[in-house]
Amino acid sequence: MYEILEHTADIGIRVKAATVEALFEEAAMGLQAVMLDASCAEPRQIVETQATGEDLASLLVNFLSEVLYWIDAKRVVIARVEVEAVAEGVARARLHAEPRDVRRHPGKVIVKGVTYHQLRIEPTPEGWLAEVFLDI
Repeated sequence: MYEILEHTADIGIRVKAATVEALFEEAAMGLQAVMLDASCAEPRQIVETQATGEDLASLLVNFLSEVLYWIDAKRVVIARVEVEAVAEGVARARLHAEPRDVRRHPGKVIVKGVTYHQLRIEPTPEGWLAEVFLDI
C-alpha cells in the first residue's frame, strides 16, 4: 500500500508492506502513480533491473532512481514490479511493463529525482514502512 504525501516543494510517498521486497515494489508503483496514470498498463515486456546501495536507505533511493530512469528516459509504463531480492546491498527486480502511449497513460507530475530529504525506512510490528520525497 502506498499513499501520496503533500510537501511545499516536493511530493512524497508513504509505503507500508509486509516484507522489504514488497516495500520496494509498492514504492516503485507509488513513484509511477505520482508521474502518470498507469491504470490500464499491460505487462507486454519484462525489464530486468537492479540497484546497489551502502545501506537500506540508499538502496531504496537508488532503486527508485532506476525505476524513474525506465519510466522517464526509456518511456515504459509499469504494470507490475517483482522484486526478487533485497540483500547485501543489491535490489534485483523485474518490471512487467509496456511502451508508454500518452493517450492511454497521460502524465501527471514531472519527477526530477528521488531525494534523501526526510527519507525514512524502518521495520514496524506489521512489516516495513518507508517515506520518500521526490523532487518535482
